[in-house]
Amino acid sequence: SHAEWVLAKLAEYAQRATPRQLAIRHGTRLPLLGGEIEVRVESGANRVAWHEDALVLQAKPGADLDQLARRALQRRALPHFVDRAGHYGARLGRALPPIALSSARTRWGSCSQASGIRFNWRLIHLPTHLVDYVVAHELAHLVEMNHSPRFWAEVGRLYPDWRAARAELKLRGREIPLI
Repeated sequence: SHAEWVLAKLAEYAQRATPRQLAIRHGTRLPLLGGEIEVRVESGANRVAWHEDALVLQAKPGADLDQLARRALQRRALPHFVDRAGHYGARLGRALPPIALSSARTRWGSCSQASGIRFNWRLIHLPTHLVDYVVAHELAHLVEMNHSPRFWAEVGRLYPDWRAARAELKLRGREIPLI
């Protein structure tokens, strides 16, 4: 009874342009805020550095390069998300709650009056306009802690093109590499 749906999903899966699971090694290319960076691996003491369009992993022999890359991307993501939240928070006219990162597999963000706002660090792989949509969405929860029409009106006030961004996020989110 679900044969057509299964066939459609299999066709959709076969058309994916980018493999999701990605092993980090020298020369790996990663999407970053609408652009792309190259990973360079050098010997060192398990540190990371950013050089223009490259993420340099200074790794000991046998180091977990995936973990080093995740740590570097998370360190890059948090200040970017805080900056974007500051921009939209000023438009909202509210003080920002604590902001942190999450590694959720199914959510881009969450907002709680108790713990503040969490953004999925993997958003760093998407263009800034999609990050902005998620930021506006979560900040709108400071006004309406639900998904009512009033909530969506608040999202629209903060980010007028939210419908297009939401649709694009659903498509592009499937392409984000899993490291």
